[in-house]
Amino acid sequence: MSRLYVSNKDESARLFNSDFLELFTHVHFSVPLFVYLPVVTYMLWLAVHAGLGALTIVGIFLFGLVIWTLTEYLLHRFVFHYQPTTDIGKRLHFLMHGVHHDYPNDSMRLVMPPVVSIPLALLFYGLFLMLLGEVLVTPFFAGFIVGYLFYDMLHYATHHAPMKGRMGLLLKHHHMRHHYQSNDLGYGVSSPIWDVVFRTTYSNK
Repeated sequence: MSRLYVSNKDESARLFNSDFLELFTHVHFSVPLFVYLPVVTYMLWLAVHAGLGALTIVGIFLFGLVIWTLTEYLLHRFVFHYQPTTDIGKRLHFLMHGVHHDYPNDSMRLVMPPVVSIPLALLFYGLFLMLLGEVLVTPFFAGFIVGYLFYDMLHYATHHAPMKGRMGLLLKHHHMRHHYQSNDLGYGVSSPIWDVVFRTTYSNK
């Protein structure tokens, strides 16, 4: 079986001729924390300020976190691994996710750059606002963003940090099989549950 990557070293492929555009494709793993933790704090403050009870906030927050895990799975499977046929589509796919599979240990391309994540966050917030209303959306979106942050940090850790404990090793092994065994299975990064539900998990063989 041919290998599923170009380089397994911590190195980058250049994506743009422009140094300015190239700058936005390299992101330190801590950047999403600085961008989105204030958003989570603000959303929770709005929830408290709106008079929601503690149990309601916690329940909706956890629901938002669970919905993130499903969103992560669906995006990874149907958007990041969509196989376009046009040259422009293939180029966009490579920029969006293909480069990560070619250079899986590039430490500066393991979390989503804010230039991509911020428009997506705004899009999701607008959708959830329409569905839930301006009060309930606040704890829900806080949970959704915490789920996203957990995904980004875990994704970095599976590639560049020693994972310890049964759960940590399980998650690392699950994602490494996606990269090095079969990239049409194992789409869940922060949670393998949806792979089990949708039958895209690996056999134990």
